[in-house]
Amino acid sequence: MLALVGLTFGVALGSSLVPFISIEAFVLGLCTNWPSVSFWIIGLVVAVGQVLGKLLYFYAARGDIQLPKWLHRKKKEGAKPSRFQRWFGPGTRIHRWYGWVHVKCKAHPNWMAGTHAVSSLVGLPPFMATSVLAGLAGMSTWLFVVTGMVGRFARFSFLAASPAMVMAWF
Repeated sequence: MLALVGLTFGVALGSSLVPFISIEAFVLGLCTNWPSVSFWIIGLVVAVGQVLGKLLYFYAARGDIQLPKWLHRKKKEGAKPSRFQRWFGPGTRIHRWYGWVHVKCKAHPNWMAGTHAVSSLVGLPPFMATSVLAGLAGMSTWLFVVTGMVGRFARFSFLAASPAMVMAWF
């Protein structure tokens, strides 16, 4: 049982950092093959792993973690602007709109709490995106952790209990 909990934590942490790993499929497979594992233990372990992984994105967006050099964009001298720069570069309408949203988010960082809580429970908007936006908005760390833990615990506890609920119907 302890090995399953450790494996679940590792997969949850990995899936929070690498978006190509599906923790939902893993939880469903785990609970289908080992129904003796309690659903709330799985929910708690996955919630802790997911929130710990998303804290890295949160801190990077807030500027508390310095990204490695190979992740920084290199400026090319004399090159014509890229399509991205033409659409989103300084002076464009989207850039001005982003600046306005950024100012509003900095002025009211706790507005992000509701969006982050809904995202952690439902998955829309994507949890990774709201984790980054919460960091950009300057949301407090404890509020980020609490809203993420509550939503992720409820989501994955329900998901872990769903195979047993379906089997009880038949």
